[in-house]
Amino acid sequence: MGGQAIDIPESEITERFVRAAGPGGQNVNKVATAVELRFDIAGSPSLPEPVRERLLSRRDRRVTAEGVLVINAQRFRTQERNRQDARERLAAFIEAGRQAPRKRVATRPTRASRERRLEAKQQRSTLKRRRTVRDWD
Repeated sequence: MGGQAIDIPESEITERFVRAAGPGGQNVNKVATAVELRFDIAGSPSLPEPVRERLLSRRDRRVTAEGVLVINAQRFRTQERNRQDARERLAAFIEAGRQAPRKRVATRPTRASRERRLEAKQQRSTLKRRRTVRDWD
């Protein structure tokens, strides 16, 4: 599915620099290298309506109840690399919402597959029935 790329202006993205968790020695306690990127999906004028709908309907823990996407990037040791990483992840998230899901074509099981299934159930049932110990005579 083609279409033009969705361009998101800087003004719609909020970035906060925080201290990263994990290893890093003495440096980690002083330098705010982790990036918390926020993007308001619900209130963004740059997103086409169908894309917005798809992104908000996704079950993603990074999207808040208010429809704000929060991406935490702290994979790298420099602020710049983490900023880049966060933006790449935002682009990937939006890209995922661009493709409309394919309509499912309803199909029916073949007669042979139905019979195979029933045969397997019968065998399983027989196997389990043979395991039981009857001691009520």
